[in-house]
Amino acid sequence: MFNFFNTQPKNYEDIPAGPFHDLSLQPDTVILDVRTAGEFAGGKIRGARNLDIMSPTFYSQVKNLPKDKTYLVYCRSGNRSGQACEIMADLGFEKLKNLAGGIMRWPFETV
Repeated sequence: MFNFFNTQPKNYEDIPAGPFHDLSLQPDTVILDVRTAGEFAGGKIRGARNLDIMSPTFYSQVKNLPKDKTYLVYCRSGNRSGQACEIMADLGFEKLKNLAGGIMRWPFETV
């Protein structure tokens, strides 16, 4: 029988744009944009690194990242970045923050 009330806890935190922006200014944070290269080229958060979650190499690229950093992850709406955070949590990453609402809710400058 399905138990819809017993859901797995998330191993990452969804945070709004303000705290995400504040954390992006801290040392030891890495901003990951998990959109496609085309979306990334159309405008990104300053300092972001593009790792397309739809790429066949996403898993191997993420696996090799240092686990002691705080990762700020975003996409267009927050869906793909949530999936990326789940993958990263499964790989042992502990400091994961997902931009709630994605870049569509980002009121700050993009480059």
